[in-house]
Amino acid sequence: MTAAAAARKPNWFSRLAHPGRFLAWSRLVVLPLAVLTVIVFAIGLWFAFFNSPEDYQMGDMVRVMYIHVPNAWLSQFVYATMTASALGTLVWRHPLADVAGKAAAPLGAAFTALALYTGALWGRPTWGTFWEWDGRMTSTLVLLLIYLGIIALWRAFDDQLRAGRVVAIVTLVGALNLPVIKFSVDWWNTLHQPASVFTAEGPKMAPSILTPLMVMMAAFTLLFATLHIVGMRTEILRRRAETMARQAALAAGDAG
Repeated sequence: MTAAAAARKPNWFSRLAHPGRFLAWSRLVVLPLAVLTVIVFAIGLWFAFFNSPEDYQMGDMVRVMYIHVPNAWLSQFVYATMTASALGTLVWRHPLADVAGKAAAPLGAAFTALALYTGALWGRPTWGTFWEWDGRMTSTLVLLLIYLGIIALWRAFDDQLRAGRVVAIVTLVGALNLPVIKFSVDWWNTLHQPASVFTAEGPKMAPSILTPLMVMMAAFTLLFATLHIVGMRTEILRRRAETMARQAALAAGDAG
């Protein structure tokens, strides 16, 4: 095989990511992934509510952290996934890149909204206020607005391929907000504490709190993976149905 032929030959990732093959293999993993998600959630909730201590200052209210932190993490992780999808659309012309980006946007918006809501619940007894215009809260709110704008932009186009290119550009511009969210606690004086899980010196939490937090983060991440695959499958099937409907309408017009 020549070098040119080898370069044209699709690799294993491209073969798996072909829409038809994606529908075939993803159908087999959705149920096991969903079952695993439920199991990890059950373990995490048991740790969070029955096997973790109260905080000496916040009491039982600290348990909101086990919901708030995973949603805050996913609000950024999902957008990073969309950023990778945007690059796949614009640079590599990947056949499923825009599908992945479109399926991720509503999930990212939901996780971000939950992060803001649970943060407000946690903030009222801890800081004495539901909301403060500090760097992290404000930049997370901006992230939610970006998500909603991207969802609206997808709906504004009938041609989803054209929409994918436009949304990809907007997504890459919106990615500039991610480092603002991440480093806002270091750049400005905010109510949020600095990083306490992933630090150069290691975690700064007691294992009795860190363990349920990490399990819940894994559970929410598995939930995203499950819902994302289902969303991608739904979008592929919807596009196929629309294509078939258009072809049927054209055939009917030609026959008439």
